[in-house]
Amino acid sequence: MIKINLVREGRAVRGAGAAPGAAAAAIAVGGPSNLNTMLIIAGLAIGVVVGGGWWVFERNRLGDLREQVAAKTIEAQRLESIIKEVEEYQRRKDSLQRRIDLINQLKLNQKGPVKIMDRVSQDLPDLVWLDKMTMSGGLITLTGRGLNPNAIANFVEAIQKDPLFEEPDLSSMSQVTIVPPVYQFDMTFHFVYAPKSEAGAPGTATGTGTTGTTTTTGSATKR
Repeated sequence: MIKINLVREGRAVRGAGAAPGAAAAAIAVGGPSNLNTMLIIAGLAIGVVVGGGWWVFERNRLGDLREQVAAKTIEAQRLESIIKEVEEYQRRKDSLQRRIDLINQLKLNQKGPVKIMDRVSQDLPDLVWLDKMTMSGGLITLTGRGLNPNAIANFVEAIQKDPLFEEPDLSSMSQVTIVPPVYQFDMTFHFVYAPKSEAGAPGTATGTGTTGTTTTTGSATKR
């Protein structure tokens, strides 16, 4: 007689039928862990790509900045050379201007004495000659001689009437020789740059000053 244990077989059948569900449960339990890992890997990959792109961008920007700095440096050197040329030109211009001013000043200084000597020579009468003429600050001092007092008086009167000279002062006159009679005199007067006839005209100024001191010695006479 054969006996079959249905209880054990039922348990075995139930155990065999429960195996796929357990496997699915196991897969369900491990699924979220794999997803997180994949997300982390994807995030790292995105970070690497973004970081690499940022590094390339910064490297290119740094290269552009270096090129700009190099270009600015070259431009600064070029401008520096131009500035030096301009400064050198300005120094030469200033030096030339100083020379021109000096020449003009010398011309002005020479104009007064030359004009004075010319006018004194025109006013000098016959029988009178000059031994010395000094000009300082517009004051003219004359030392001369004449063959008679009338000739010297005529010279004083000519200086008095000259529009470029102020009132003369005959400080001394004395006879120095008897045969022939010669009289020595000293006279001072001022020179004016504006003629006395124009002194009262509007916009004109009378000056009594000149630069430097001029001394002339020798003999000037009219016979």
